[in-house]
Amino acid sequence: MAQVNDIGIDLGTSNVVIYMKGKGIVFREPAVVSIEQESHSILAIGTEAYRMIGRTPANIQVIRPLAQGEMIDFELTSTMLRSFVTRVIGRRVLSRPRAVMAVPSGVKEMEQKALISSMFDAGIRRTQLVDKNIAAALGAQANFQGPYGCLIVDMGAGASDLAVLYNGTVSVLSSISIGGDHFDDAIIRYLRKKYNLLVGERTAEQIKITLGGAAKRDPGVVMDVTGRNLISGLPKTLSIESDEIYEALIDSVNDLIEGIQIVIERTPPQLASDIFEAGITMTGGAANLYGIAEAVQQVLKIPCRVAQDARDCVVMGCAKVLMEPNTLRYLLKR
Repeated sequence: MAQVNDIGIDLGTSNVVIYMKGKGIVFREPAVVSIEQESHSILAIGTEAYRMIGRTPANIQVIRPLAQGEMIDFELTSTMLRSFVTRVIGRRVLSRPRAVMAVPSGVKEMEQKALISSMFDAGIRRTQLVDKNIAAALGAQANFQGPYGCLIVDMGAGASDLAVLYNGTVSVLSSISIGGDHFDDAIIRYLRKKYNLLVGERTAEQIKITLGGAAKRDPGVVMDVTGRNLISGLPKTLSIESDEIYEALIDSVNDLIEGIQIVIERTPPQLASDIFEAGITMTGGAANLYGIAEAVQQVLKIPCRVAQDARDCVVMGCAKVLMEPNTLRYLLKR
C-alpha cells in the first residue's frame, strides 16, 4: 500500500502553505484566483493567477477569495483549496491522509464545515481545524499552554490578528486592518501624491521588502522604481530612498501599535502582567517589515520579538499538532 503522509495547511489571506509529515513544507502558492467576469469561469489559480496581476484586460478579474481574515467568496476558496491539496497528495482512492488546517478567526462555523467537505472531496480522510492564532503561537514556541498569558500579533496580508492566549485558549481577540497589503497601498498612495508616479501592487511589494521599515534604515538604501507618470502617461524611473518609504509607512505602523495597546488595556490585569514579563511575539509574513518589533517596544515599553521563520509559524503549528496528536488534541476546534 502507498505511504500515507498527513498534511498541515495554513489557509492564509495571501498564501496557502502546506506541510507534509516527514517531508516538511512542500507547497507554497499565492491564494489568488483569476476569473472571466461574464461567465465566472476560473482561468488560473495560485502562482499562475498571481502573475496576471496588473496585466489582465477589463473582462478578467484577479481576486483573493480571503480578505482581512474573512472568506469573501466561499466557492472560489473551496475550489482553490481542492486544487492545491490535490496537487500535493495526488488523487487517492484507498489511502487517504489526514489534515490539520489553520483557519482565520473570521471564518464562520458553516464555512468551516463546508471547507472540511471540500477537503474530503480533495482526498483527505479527516480534517481537523485549529484557530490560526493558536497555530501561530505553537509555531513561534510561545508559552501559552500553562497558566501563563501571552500576546501573539499575527500579521497577515489583509489584517493583523491580536490574541491574548491563556491555558491553550484565546482569552482576548482583536483584528485590525493593518497588514502587508495595507503597507503596499500606503506606498502606492505616497508615490502617487509626491511624484505623480503610479506603480502596481507587485512593484509596491518589492519596494516594501527592499526599502520599507517601521524605523529608519541605517545606512539608508536607494532603489530605482519604474512606474507610469500620471501627467505624461509615459513610463518613468525614479531613485527612491528608504527614508521616504519610512514616511509612507509610519502612520500605518502607529495604527498597529495603537491597536496592540487597546488589546492590552482590555486584558485582565494578571494576564497583562504576564505579557509585560514575557513580551509580545509577532508572527506572519508582514512581521518581517524592517524594525517592526523595535518600533512596538519603543512605544509600549514591552519586550517584543519577531518569531523565527515568522511567515511559516502557522503551518509549523499545524505540523506540531500532527506530530503530537495525543498531547495537543485539546487545542483543536470541536
